[in-house]
Amino acid sequence: MLSGWKRTRVALRAFWKDGRGVAGVEFAFIAGFLCVAIVNVSDVSVYLYKRMQVENAALVGAMSALKVCDPSHLPATVNCPGLTASVTAAVQSTSLGNAVSLSGAISEGYYCVNSSNALQYMSDVFNKPADCSAAGMTALQPADYIRVAVTFTYSPIFTGISVAGLFTTPITKTAMVRML
Repeated sequence: MLSGWKRTRVALRAFWKDGRGVAGVEFAFIAGFLCVAIVNVSDVSVYLYKRMQVENAALVGAMSALKVCDPSHLPATVNCPGLTASVTAAVQSTSLGNAVSLSGAISEGYYCVNSSNALQYMSDVFNKPADCSAAGMTALQPADYIRVAVTFTYSPIFTGISVAGLFTTPITKTAMVRML
């Protein structure tokens, strides 16, 4: 007869030599990691798609400002009574619908292109500068731009599992259009 300790050692040796079910255990480990990866890829993809749609909504809103307001009656934020309603309707006509909204008021001002080819704010619409000398480009004239900012609140599909919960929310994007 074998003692208790020897029986345990024999049973453990037999257990380690037995290969039945190993493939199932390995598959469970690998499938778990694959599921977490698929959840992350899908959540990140949805976030990026929504961010792209928010940017599109901002662009659509800015373009609707150009369409609805006559450039001969600038400043548009003062002389175009249907501006906010038109921009809001255009922003919410995108695939995001009513989930996307204007973040604050539509702003308008004079901008100049600086030596780095970037737009530089010069003044509000009530104080038009004579030229772009403040931006270092005296030969240029300032232009009237309308700025539209939109916001969308994103919530991950798989909260707590995916890294998409760490992304910035709400998603805010801005678009500008030259009025004149």
